Amino acid sequence: MGIDIKMAWRNIWRNPRRTILTVLAIAFACVLLVFMLSFQLGSYDTMINASVKIHTGHLQIQAAGYQDSHEIRNVIPDPASVCALLDKTPGIKAYAARAMAFALVSSKTRTYGVLVEGIDPRNEARVSTLADNIRQGSYLSSTPEEGEPSGALVGRLLARNLRISVGDEITVLGQGYDGSVAATVLRVQGIYASGLDAFDRSTIQMPLPAFQDVFAMGTAVHELVIIADNLGRVPAIKKTISGLLAKAPEDKSLVVLDWKELTPGLDQAIKMDLVSGAIFYFILIMVVAFSILNTFLMAIFERTHEFGVLMAMGTKPSRLSRIVMFESVGVTLLGVIGGIVTGSLITWYFMVHGIDMGTSTNEIMRQFGMPNQFFPQLSFVSATAGPVVFFITLLAALWPAMRIRHLMPVEALRHV
Repeated sequence: MGIDIKMAWRNIWRNPRRTILTVLAIAFACVLLVFMLSFQLGSYDTMINASVKIHTGHLQIQAAGYQDSHEIRNVIPDPASVCALLDKTPGIKAYAARAMAFALVSSKTRTYGVLVEGIDPRNEARVSTLADNIRQGSYLSSTPEEGEPSGALVGRLLARNLRISVGDEITVLGQGYDGSVAATVLRVQGIYASGLDAFDRSTIQMPLPAFQDVFAMGTAVHELVIIADNLGRVPAIKKTISGLLAKAPEDKSLVVLDWKELTPGLDQAIKMDLVSGAIFYFILIMVVAFSILNTFLMAIFERTHEFGVLMAMGTKPSRLSRIVMFESVGVTLLGVIGGIVTGSLITWYFMVHGIDMGTSTNEIMRQFGMPNQFFPQLSFVSATAGPVVFFITLLAALWPAMRIRHLMPVEALRHV
């Protein structure tokens, strides 16, 4: 076995130029796989965090069935007790309470049906990017000045449809928690643009205490929105909170939903992108595999006479096949190891410094609440993409190696 490996290593460098080109082709494929897969996974984290911080959060605690019906009576009756549980849960960066109701909102000339959200301005700023998306006016204050109507935040598209601007008054008319008429006058304090047209067209925000008073909610809320300190900890946090709620008799009707359940469209989009990425990577690997196949076929054609001489001297075809396979393993290992090391170093550099998308995309990124820098995420999955190339290229080299078994010594000796 040892002499076979030495012969294979010698044969690898019989044609240094061809070997180096083959190794570089494999290494390039590995570098591209490691970096692109790391960038793809890192961009998903950036997209998810940017998306959930617009409104949904990483997790939400709701009454069972509220996600499907948004019924105003389906509430968290005692949010203070649930908040006490959240304070004990590790991994939670921030949380905020919200209450919501559907209502008619009227300006002087127009009326639209909208979703009215009651928010705690201070805590809301920690779980969403609403405060950063104000384009006109200012963010909500917790308590309005005495004698003045409560402030309201209005989406850019809704403000245009209602033909209102900062400082104008709007009338809200809906149904309260107890079935009574809920009516109030709000003054537009700020106009925001979240980048989500549906959200900007159909939602307004007002201070939570004022909302609870107008809609006769008492201290009840509909959602507790949670931001985790790390996206990877979301499943563990969900499991912990669900366990704590199950032990509290008064909170057994509450459920914990993660971002996949709150925004299924985003989860499906990521899965579709992963599929398209996998197709691209497969095509890349197959191109490399065919180049390896071509390289070893040419090597065998060139050495057919040599193989005939060796077989005439008593060398078994199986041993020759084994030597050729050792050659393919050696070339592939050189390329894969070099590619993984180089790809990991390049990825690590951009993990530290980020990839700037350029000044031309600043406004677009800002509108969607996304940063202008993306950071690849080197992980076990991306760093071990190389072995996939290794096994595929070995399979490609298997056929040329097996051809040796069918060589006849007399015919091989005639080959020049």
